[in-house]
Amino acid sequence: MLQSLSSVPSITSLTYPEGFLSPLEIDAAVERALAEDLGRAGDVTSIATIPAGTPARAVVVARKAGAISGLPLVAATFRRLASEIDIKASARDGDIVAAKTQLLNIAGDAHAVLAAERAALNLLGHLSGIASATAEFVKRVKGTRTRICCTRKTTPGLRALEKYAVRCGGGFNHRFGLDDAMLIKDNHIAVAGGVRPVLERARANAGHLVKIEIEVDTLDQLAEVLETGLADVVLLDNMSVTDMRKAVAMANRRVVLEASGGITLETIAAVAATGVDYASSGWITHSAPALDVALDIDI
Repeated sequence: MLQSLSSVPSITSLTYPEGFLSPLEIDAAVERALAEDLGRAGDVTSIATIPAGTPARAVVVARKAGAISGLPLVAATFRRLASEIDIKASARDGDIVAAKTQLLNIAGDAHAVLAAERAALNLLGHLSGIASATAEFVKRVKGTRTRICCTRKTTPGLRALEKYAVRCGGGFNHRFGLDDAMLIKDNHIAVAGGVRPVLERARANAGHLVKIEIEVDTLDQLAEVLETGLADVVLLDNMSVTDMRKAVAMANRRVVLEASGGITLETIAAVAATGVDYASSGWITHSAPALDVALDIDI
Protein backbone atom coordinates (compact mmCIF):
# COMPACT_ATOMS: atom_id res chain seq x y z
CA MET A 1 0.00 0.00 0.00
CA LEU A 2 1.28 3.48 -0.84
CA GLN A 3 2.54 5.41 2.18
CA SER A 4 2.00 9.09 2.91
CA LEU A 5 5.21 11.08 2.67
CA SER A 6 4.25 13.33 5.57
CA SER A 7 5.68 10.76 8.01
CA VAL A 8 8.64 9.59 5.95
CA PRO A 9 11.90 10.15 7.89
CA SER A 10 15.32 11.30 6.72
CA ILE A 11 14.28 12.99 3.47
CA THR A 12 15.08 16.60 4.24
CA SER A 13 18.36 15.52 5.88
CA LEU A 14 19.64 14.85 2.37
CA THR A 15 19.10 18.43 1.21
CA TYR A 16 21.81 21.00 0.74
CA PRO A 17 21.90 23.22 3.86
CA GLU A 18 21.36 26.44 1.89
CA GLY A 19 18.86 24.98 -0.58
CA PHE A 20 15.55 24.61 1.22
CA LEU A 21 12.94 22.61 -0.66
CA SER A 22 9.36 22.35 0.60
CA PRO A 23 8.20 18.81 1.50
CA LEU A 24 4.97 19.65 -0.34
CA GLU A 25 6.93 20.08 -3.57
CA ILE A 26 8.66 16.75 -2.97
CA ASP A 27 5.33 15.02 -2.35
CA ALA A 28 3.70 16.49 -5.45
CA ALA A 29 6.60 15.69 -7.79
CA VAL A 30 6.92 12.11 -6.57
CA GLU A 31 3.16 11.51 -6.82
CA ARG A 32 3.09 12.75 -10.42
CA ALA A 33 6.16 10.81 -11.48
CA LEU A 34 5.03 7.51 -9.99
CA ALA A 35 1.43 7.85 -11.21
CA GLU A 36 2.72 8.51 -14.72
CA ASP A 37 4.99 5.44 -14.70
CA LEU A 38 2.95 2.89 -12.75
CA GLY A 39 -0.39 3.67 -14.39
CA ARG A 40 -3.32 1.46 -13.39
CA ALA A 41 -1.62 -1.94 -13.01
CA GLY A 42 1.80 -1.13 -11.59
CA ASP A 43 5.09 -2.67 -12.71
CA VAL A 44 3.65 -5.72 -14.50
CA THR A 45 7.12 -6.99 -15.49
CA SER A 46 8.48 -7.15 -11.95
CA ILE A 47 5.23 -8.53 -10.57
CA ALA A 48 5.25 -11.31 -13.15
CA THR A 49 8.92 -12.28 -12.87
CA ILE A 50 9.99 -11.69 -9.25
CA PRO A 51 8.31 -13.41 -6.27
CA ALA A 52 6.68 -11.09 -3.75
CA GLY A 53 8.89 -10.33 -0.78
CA THR A 54 12.16 -10.78 -2.66
CA PRO A 55 14.82 -8.43 -1.25
CA ALA A 56 17.14 -6.32 -3.37
CA ARG A 57 20.19 -4.17 -2.83
CA ALA A 58 21.11 -1.39 -5.20
CA VAL A 59 23.42 1.57 -5.57
CA VAL A 60 22.65 4.90 -7.25
CA VAL A 61 25.69 6.15 -9.16
CA ALA A 62 26.66 9.32 -11.00
CA ARG A 63 28.15 7.99 -14.23
CA LYS A 64 29.45 11.43 -15.17
CA ALA A 65 31.00 14.20 -13.08
CA GLY A 66 28.69 16.99 -12.00
CA ALA A 67 26.79 18.80 -9.27
CA ILE A 68 24.14 16.78 -7.46
CA SER A 69 20.54 17.83 -6.87
CA GLY A 70 17.46 15.73 -6.16
CA LEU A 71 18.57 13.11 -3.64
CA PRO A 72 15.61 13.90 -1.34
CA LEU A 73 13.28 13.13 -4.24
CA VAL A 74 15.05 9.83 -4.90
CA ALA A 75 14.59 8.82 -1.28
CA ALA A 76 10.96 9.93 -1.31
CA THR A 77 10.23 8.00 -4.50
CA PHE A 78 11.46 4.70 -3.11
CA ARG A 79 9.83 5.25 0.28
CA ARG A 80 6.55 6.12 -1.36
CA LEU A 81 6.34 2.47 -2.46
CA ALA A 82 8.00 0.89 0.59
CA SER A 83 8.27 3.06 3.68
CA GLU A 84 10.61 0.61 5.41
CA ILE A 85 13.22 0.67 2.64
CA ASP A 86 16.76 1.37 3.89
CA ILE A 87 18.60 4.26 2.20
CA LYS A 88 22.12 5.34 3.08
CA ALA A 89 23.52 8.47 1.48
CA SER A 90 27.18 8.98 0.64
CA ALA A 91 26.58 12.38 -1.01
CA ARG A 92 24.40 15.42 -0.45
CA ASP A 93 22.66 17.85 -2.73
CA GLY A 94 25.13 20.55 -3.72
CA ASP A 95 28.11 18.19 -3.81
CA ILE A 96 30.35 18.28 -6.87
CA VAL A 97 31.20 14.65 -7.61
CA ALA A 98 33.50 12.77 -9.94
CA ALA A 99 32.35 10.22 -12.48
CA LYS A 100 31.39 6.83 -11.01
CA THR A 101 30.67 8.30 -7.55
CA GLN A 102 28.20 6.31 -5.48
CA LEU A 103 25.42 8.55 -4.18
CA LEU A 104 22.99 6.25 -2.36
CA ASN A 105 22.84 2.63 -1.21
CA ILE A 106 19.36 1.13 -1.17
CA ALA A 107 18.08 -2.09 0.39
CA GLY A 108 14.51 -3.31 0.50
CA ASP A 109 11.66 -4.92 -1.38
CA ALA A 110 12.71 -5.68 -4.97
CA HIS A 111 9.32 -4.73 -6.40
CA ALA A 112 9.57 -1.26 -4.86
CA VAL A 113 13.19 -0.77 -5.93
CA LEU A 114 12.48 -1.68 -9.55
CA ALA A 115 9.15 0.15 -9.77
CA ALA A 116 10.59 3.41 -8.42
CA GLU A 117 13.87 3.26 -10.33
CA ARG A 118 13.04 5.24 -13.47
CA ALA A 119 10.96 7.94 -11.79
CA ALA A 120 13.70 8.49 -9.21
CA LEU A 121 16.48 8.61 -11.79
CA ASN A 122 14.54 10.96 -14.07
CA LEU A 123 14.17 13.46 -11.26
CA LEU A 124 17.76 13.10 -10.09
CA GLY A 125 19.27 13.31 -13.58
CA HIS A 126 17.19 16.34 -14.59
CA LEU A 127 17.84 18.34 -11.44
CA SER A 128 21.52 17.39 -11.29
CA GLY A 129 21.86 18.52 -14.91
CA ILE A 130 20.52 21.94 -13.97
CA ALA A 131 22.80 22.10 -10.91
CA SER A 132 25.79 21.09 -13.04
CA ALA A 133 25.07 23.71 -15.70
CA THR A 134 24.67 26.36 -13.01
CA ALA A 135 27.91 25.30 -11.32
CA GLU A 136 29.77 25.71 -14.61
CA PHE A 137 28.41 29.25 -15.02
CA VAL A 138 29.36 30.05 -11.41
CA LYS A 139 32.87 28.72 -12.01
CA ARG A 140 33.33 31.08 -14.95
CA VAL A 141 32.42 34.21 -12.96
CA LYS A 142 34.62 33.39 -9.97
CA GLY A 143 36.47 36.44 -8.74
CA THR A 144 33.85 38.91 -10.00
CA ARG A 145 30.86 40.49 -8.24
CA THR A 146 28.41 38.83 -10.66
CA ARG A 147 25.96 36.26 -9.38
CA ILE A 148 24.27 33.73 -11.66
CA CYS A 149 20.50 33.51 -11.49
CA CYS A 150 17.72 31.66 -13.27
CA THR A 151 14.51 32.86 -14.94
CA ARG A 152 10.87 31.74 -15.22
CA LYS A 153 11.78 29.64 -18.27
CA THR A 154 11.13 26.42 -16.40
CA THR A 155 9.28 23.16 -17.00
CA PRO A 156 5.59 23.64 -16.12
CA GLY A 157 4.93 22.07 -12.73
CA LEU A 158 8.62 21.74 -11.84
CA ARG A 159 9.62 25.36 -11.21
CA ALA A 160 10.27 25.05 -7.48
CA LEU A 161 12.39 21.94 -8.04
CA GLU A 162 14.36 23.47 -10.90
CA LYS A 163 15.01 26.65 -8.96
CA TYR A 164 16.14 24.51 -6.03
CA ALA A 165 18.58 22.78 -8.40
CA VAL A 166 19.96 26.19 -9.42
CA ARG A 167 20.70 26.91 -5.77
CA CYS A 168 22.38 23.51 -5.41
CA GLY A 169 24.68 24.53 -8.26
CA GLY A 170 25.66 27.74 -6.47
CA GLY A 171 23.29 30.06 -8.32
CA PHE A 172 20.57 32.40 -7.13
CA ASN A 173 16.87 32.53 -7.85
CA HIS A 174 15.06 35.26 -9.74
CA ARG A 175 11.38 35.70 -8.91
CA PHE A 176 9.37 32.49 -8.59
CA GLY A 177 6.32 33.87 -10.38
CA LEU A 178 4.41 36.93 -11.42
CA ASP A 179 3.24 37.53 -7.85
CA ASP A 180 6.43 37.96 -5.82
CA ALA A 181 8.16 40.90 -7.55
CA MET A 182 7.46 43.46 -10.25
CA LEU A 183 9.40 43.06 -13.50
CA ILE A 184 8.41 45.75 -15.99
CA LYS A 185 9.22 44.57 -19.50
CA ASP A 186 9.20 46.30 -22.88
CA ASN A 187 5.55 45.43 -23.50
CA HIS A 188 4.52 46.93 -20.15
CA ILE A 189 6.39 50.12 -21.03
CA ALA A 190 4.72 50.29 -24.44
CA VAL A 191 1.19 49.78 -23.09
CA ALA A 192 1.66 52.10 -20.10
CA GLY A 193 2.99 54.96 -22.24
CA GLY A 194 6.68 55.13 -21.37
CA VAL A 195 9.33 54.57 -18.74
CA ARG A 196 8.29 57.30 -16.29
CA PRO A 197 4.53 56.59 -16.35
CA VAL A 198 5.01 52.86 -15.88
CA LEU A 199 7.44 53.33 -12.99
CA GLU A 200 5.23 55.90 -11.28
CA ARG A 201 2.25 53.55 -11.40
CA ALA A 202 4.35 50.64 -10.21
CA ARG A 203 5.77 52.57 -7.26
CA ALA A 204 2.34 53.89 -6.28
CA ASN A 205 1.00 50.32 -6.05
CA ALA A 206 4.00 48.40 -4.73
CA GLY A 207 3.98 47.25 -1.14
CA HIS A 208 6.96 48.18 1.02
CA LEU A 209 8.47 44.71 0.57
CA VAL A 210 7.97 44.50 -3.19
CA LYS A 211 10.98 45.19 -5.40
CA ILE A 212 10.57 46.88 -8.78
CA GLU A 213 12.74 45.83 -11.71
CA ILE A 214 12.51 47.37 -15.17
CA GLU A 215 13.91 46.12 -18.45
CA VAL A 216 15.81 48.52 -20.73
CA ASP A 217 17.20 47.98 -24.21
CA THR A 218 19.29 51.13 -24.55
CA LEU A 219 21.49 53.43 -22.51
CA ASP A 220 19.03 56.25 -23.12
CA GLN A 221 16.31 54.22 -21.42
CA LEU A 222 18.67 53.51 -18.54
CA ALA A 223 19.33 57.22 -18.13
CA GLU A 224 15.58 57.86 -17.99
CA VAL A 225 15.12 55.15 -15.35
CA LEU A 226 17.93 56.56 -13.23
CA GLU A 227 16.45 60.04 -13.46
CA THR A 228 13.16 58.84 -11.95
CA GLY A 229 14.82 57.16 -8.98
CA LEU A 230 11.89 54.76 -8.82
CA ALA A 231 13.47 51.40 -9.76
CA ASP A 232 15.34 49.02 -7.51
CA VAL A 233 16.79 46.84 -10.27
CA VAL A 234 17.43 47.42 -13.96
CA LEU A 235 17.59 44.53 -16.42
CA LEU A 236 19.96 45.20 -19.31
CA ASP A 237 18.28 43.29 -22.11
CA ASN A 238 20.48 41.94 -24.91
CA MET A 239 23.02 44.73 -24.50
CA SER A 240 26.52 44.43 -25.90
CA VAL A 241 29.38 44.01 -23.46
CA THR A 242 30.51 47.53 -24.33
CA ASP A 243 27.10 48.99 -23.46
CA MET A 244 26.93 46.92 -20.25
CA ARG A 245 30.22 48.44 -19.15
CA LYS A 246 28.86 51.92 -19.86
CA ALA A 247 25.65 51.06 -17.99
CA VAL A 248 27.64 50.05 -14.90
CA ALA A 249 29.43 53.39 -14.95
CA MET A 250 26.17 55.31 -15.45
CA ALA A 251 24.36 53.53 -12.64
CA ASN A 252 27.28 53.92 -10.23
CA ARG A 253 25.65 51.41 -7.84
CA ARG A 254 22.46 53.45 -7.50
CA VAL A 255 20.49 50.43 -8.71
CA VAL A 256 21.18 46.72 -9.00
CA LEU A 257 22.04 45.76 -12.58
CA GLU A 258 21.09 42.44 -14.16
CA ALA A 259 22.38 41.32 -17.56
CA SER A 260 20.02 39.09 -19.53
CA GLY A 261 19.52 37.78 -23.03
CA GLY A 262 21.92 35.51 -24.88
CA ILE A 263 23.97 34.70 -21.78
CA THR A 264 26.00 31.57 -22.57
CA LEU A 265 29.01 29.74 -21.19
CA GLU A 266 31.05 31.34 -23.93
CA THR A 267 29.97 34.90 -23.10
CA ILE A 268 29.46 34.84 -19.33
CA ALA A 269 33.06 35.70 -18.36
CA ALA A 270 33.01 38.84 -20.51
CA VAL A 271 29.60 39.81 -19.14
CA ALA A 272 30.78 39.40 -15.54
CA ALA A 273 33.88 41.47 -16.25
CA THR A 274 31.65 44.50 -16.94
CA GLY A 275 30.72 44.66 -13.25
CA VAL A 276 27.01 43.80 -13.44
CA ASP A 277 25.52 42.43 -10.24
CA TYR A 278 23.58 39.53 -11.76
CA ALA A 279 23.48 37.59 -15.00
CA SER A 280 20.32 35.60 -15.67
CA SER A 281 20.13 32.58 -17.93
CA GLY A 282 17.09 30.64 -19.06
CA TRP A 283 19.35 27.97 -20.55
CA ILE A 284 20.34 26.54 -17.18
CA THR A 285 16.75 25.42 -16.55
CA HIS A 286 15.20 24.90 -19.98
CA SER A 287 18.10 23.37 -21.91
CA ALA A 288 20.68 21.96 -19.53
CA PRO A 289 21.40 18.30 -20.39
CA ALA A 290 20.53 15.74 -17.74
CA LEU A 291 23.38 14.30 -15.70
CA ASP A 292 23.93 10.63 -16.46
CA VAL A 293 22.91 8.70 -13.34
CA ALA A 294 22.10 5.02 -12.88
CA LEU A 295 20.81 2.44 -10.44
CA ASP A 296 22.77 -0.81 -10.35
CA ILE A 297 21.61 -3.92 -8.51
CA ASP A 298 24.27 -4.89 -5.98
CA ILE A 299 24.22 -8.69 -5.91
